[in-house]
Amino acid sequence: MTNSYIAVDLETTGLNPKTDRIIEIAALRVIDGRITEEKATFVNPHQQLDGRIRGLTGIEDGMLADAPDISRIIGEFAAFTQDLPLLGHNVLFDYSFLKRAAVNHGLKFEKEGLDTLRLCRMFMPRDLSKSLGPACAYFQVELKNVHRAMDDARAAHMLYQTIRARHGAADAELFLPRPLIYRIKKEQPAAKRQKEVLRELAKYHRIDLTVDIDYLSRNEISRLTDKIIAQYGRIRRDI
Repeated sequence: MTNSYIAVDLETTGLNPKTDRIIEIAALRVIDGRITEEKATFVNPHQQLDGRIRGLTGIEDGMLADAPDISRIIGEFAAFTQDLPLLGHNVLFDYSFLKRAAVNHGLKFEKEGLDTLRLCRMFMPRDLSKSLGPACAYFQVELKNVHRAMDDARAAHMLYQTIRARHGAADAELFLPRPLIYRIKKEQPAAKRQKEVLRELAKYHRIDLTVDIDYLSRNEISRLTDKIIAQYGRIRRDI
């Protein structure tokens, strides 16, 4: 059974790694079941958080204003993971955001994973919620601040240790890491003309953009431009 891993948790602006961004990363290096090192940081997403995310996490825009960009963090995080598997509650969610960030900054990030959500689905009653909070309550694992990265990462680690202690002897194969599969191609930065068009549209329609245009990819700026045109229309120029 695996007992050395990186317990990881992210907070993000939403659920879609293609359109949303990381706002907080926490990771615990666990060797032979013991935490040996911790890392945690806010990440500046270069966009305003919506009310739902602020309410869910307690993270405010001001807390992220001076945080580093993901480009300054992802290399250090990738090095921190070494060759250890990632552990998390629905770990593919966290991996998808991390791999997208890594690939966009020229890094390889192929990992195996241990998923406490998968284990909870196997060892908890069917009628109980398997989300992190209820799972921790069922297995009597402390969870201090749900939806904060370090607390969630620590809870996932303790949840794994608890389930492993109870069920590992009989079902050892369930506690082996599996390859994490998430395919992505590197995104291209937005072109100068794309930025100009978006700024002109925003000015013309008097829209206060909630994102920093200079940090948008080509696909992101194209989607945002199309969304504004669909909602407000194109710029009408007098002939």
